[in-house]
Amino acid sequence: MSKIVVILGDMFEDVEYTEPIKAFKQNNHEITVVGLEKGQIVKGKRGNASEKIEKSFQDVSINDFDALLIPGGYSPDELRADENAVQFTKKFVESGKPVFAICHAPQILITAKVIKGRKITGWKSIKQDIINAGAIFIDEEVVIDDNIISSRSPADIPAFVKASLKKLKE
Repeated sequence: MSKIVVILGDMFEDVEYTEPIKAFKQNNHEITVVGLEKGQIVKGKRGNASEKIEKSFQDVSINDFDALLIPGGYSPDELRADENAVQFTKKFVESGKPVFAICHAPQILITAKVIKGRKITGWKSIKQDIINAGAIFIDEEVVIDDNIISSRSPADIPAFVKASLKKLKE
């Protein structure tokens, strides 16, 4: 069983949170939701999901967790404006622990300056941002580069979840 931290801000992409979480829980992984303010209720942009932030970035350490999930939507853009969120993400990637990033999630990875020279995918509208950050954009449903597993969109969720669960077993 792994301890997975999900970093979540308002207007996250509903299924990019709910589907991986459901799969992780079915495989007996423990989930902790971290955000900007403990107790805050964040909502999915489609209105199909909401979640209460269990802990703020000031309350946690990367040492508390085995893997990081970053759902897309507007959430990564909101989180990357917060220095604590950026530093947590940066330290997590640099630790070598698994990082699962889907859709717009690379936005916070770009701000954390941790994708230069890495192969990564994401939503088509941030392709140029990924390239400008020095990463190699790969247009595939799942891209695995060492500890970062990335996917493009909700359509890629089945492959994303499968690759993420496989990485957790390593």
